Amino acid sequence: MRTKQEREILLKQLGKTPVIQIACEKSSVPRSTYYRWRQSSKKFKEDSDKALSEGKKMVNDLAESQLITAIKDRNFQAIKFWLTSHHKDYNNKLEITHNDRNKELSESQKELIKKALELTSAHKKPEIKEKHEDNRE
Repeated sequence: MRTKQEREILLKQLGKTPVIQIACEKSSVPRSTYYRWRQSSKKFKEDSDKALSEGKKMVNDLAESQLITAIKDRNFQAIKFWLTSHHKDYNNKLEITHNDRNKELSESQKELIKKALELTSAHKKPEIKEKHEDNRE
């Protein structure tokens, strides 16, 4: 019965603080016991994964709230972070250059670069501009 109560207390704590070490300390449950429970009980493992996930969502909500407060306080780093994370026009750009002026990229090389860029771009298809180090296109 005591173990069931300890597990419930720990699961609630994981939902509030999704850091295993801290949740264990606040629940007076050794970390080794937490991991032993996870190995021995499929239900506890599922419940603790769910509690950790919920706790992370709660912390994310808190962080976003603090970020919005910082934006309202005109914190430039917060503004920049928000825009680069949420607005496609402010995303970081990637430029690939090569310094062999006499050799153009082959079509297969261009296709490989295009595919790689598409994998890294969530919002729009990349443009490929050939630009040499002396800044001529």
